[in-house]
Amino acid sequence: MKNLSFRNDVLPLKDMLYRLALRIVQEHEEAQDIVQDTLMKVWSKRDEWERIDSIEAYSLTICRNLALDKLKMKSSQNESLDSIHLTASDPNNSPYEQMLQKDRIELVRRMVNALPEKQRSCMQLRDFEGRSYKEIAQILNISEDQVKVNIFRARQAIKQRYQEIEEYGL
Repeated sequence: MKNLSFRNDVLPLKDMLYRLALRIVQEHEEAQDIVQDTLMKVWSKRDEWERIDSIEAYSLTICRNLALDKLKMKSSQNESLDSIHLTASDPNNSPYEQMLQKDRIELVRRMVNALPEKQRSCMQLRDFEGRSYKEIAQILNISEDQVKVNIFRARQAIKQRYQEIEEYGL
């Protein structure tokens, strides 16, 4: 890629990097630190940008690696993600229906957070960020088939667990 600009090509990735980091480390402050570290690292490698096929994939890879390193250093149990608002409540719903919807979203969020890291990362990049299988494979340094398998298994695990809870309760 030629004529890459930090302001026009890298900074717009900040929110996407944050969401990926947050999905991995599951703490807002940690995710913000990781994004800053990612941006600094990408900036420090600006002389190599011309040799990079996708600055986006490059930045996401750095972010993921930094987040995984932070997670390994911390080596503590993941906490629930509570900041991402997936959907606004329909004002036509009763307060009870709005509460049920909020509870279901929180349940799915906890299920996603409980997935193994690779499945969680694949699902985040595909379902929440809209990345292609090829891009995810590049970012995670795995094959496209592995990406598809991880996404399939993640979706199946969430679907199965959700159905069990809906049918039988906790």
